[in-house]
Amino acid sequence: MKRLIPLLLLALGLQASAQHVETHPFVQRDSTLFLDVHRPASPRPDRACVISLFGGGFVSGGRADELQIPIAQLLTERGFTVVCIDYRLGLKDSAMVARYSGLLHMQDLFQYCIDIAVEDCAAACAWVVDHADQLGIDPSRIILTGSSAGAITVLMTDFCRANAMPQAAALPRHWRPAAVVPYAGALLCRRGELAYNTPPAPTMLLHGMKDKVVAYKKMAPIISRNLYGSHRVAKVMAKQSIPHWIIRFPGIGHEVATWLPGSVDLFCAFVNQALDGRITTLDATMTDSKLLPTRWTTMTLKDLYN
Repeated sequence: MKRLIPLLLLALGLQASAQHVETHPFVQRDSTLFLDVHRPASPRPDRACVISLFGGGFVSGGRADELQIPIAQLLTERGFTVVCIDYRLGLKDSAMVARYSGLLHMQDLFQYCIDIAVEDCAAACAWVVDHADQLGIDPSRIILTGSSAGAITVLMTDFCRANAMPQAAALPRHWRPAAVVPYAGALLCRRGELAYNTPPAPTMLLHGMKDKVVAYKKMAPIISRNLYGSHRVAKVMAKQSIPHWIIRFPGIGHEVATWLPGSVDLFCAFVNQALDGRITTLDATMTDSKLLPTRWTTMTLKDLYN
């Protein structure tokens, strides 16, 4: 992933330029977790805010990594206040990795990784809502977005909220995101049928149809038979008559996880509709001459961790 990101940024003509960043602690776990606030020079009149989560397979990455900076740059240029957060990386927890060692416990380990990431995302959302006046934002206009593991986390955070699950207990009561935009995300549902008990936030799913890292349809059973990619999530939303957008990229794999910089116009179009209360259902395939197959098209999740 780290080798791919600079190539994509170069193709887009982007550079990670210096920005004024405010860093704040937002929750105390075994150590303190921090978030970075990137303020726009010309804020949107609606004072919308984007909370962005990095990717890295729950083993690497951070709030100021080489993809988060250009994302913050592009979105602040569009008037958004951008908050890039850290969250705990379960696969760096040696005690838990040892506890769940072996293929038979792989599903339990993934559950742990996702659960703690969702807890931290929920805590960050609560901090941003509590400090909305200080940040100059409207707490009802907070968008969640993320890449890969971050995409799983933001999608799961809203799923847990909609289903009153304890992982999202830190979220403010009666609050929900204004929109959720996961780049190569998935939902983990190990108990019962995958379904939303109450409506999710307006959601735009973006996924490569050949993605085998975060599978487009469903993970291999040995990893997690209950981790469902964007294709399956969209089917559930359609079955429940939940408005959503799904953008499918044929012939492309996990490269989509890094594609927010290349799809910022699409991101803004969806978010603007969601903020205006005009969200509809859209199912589309997309190609982009600057989004081409790389080794990430054939890579699997098993390859990622080897």
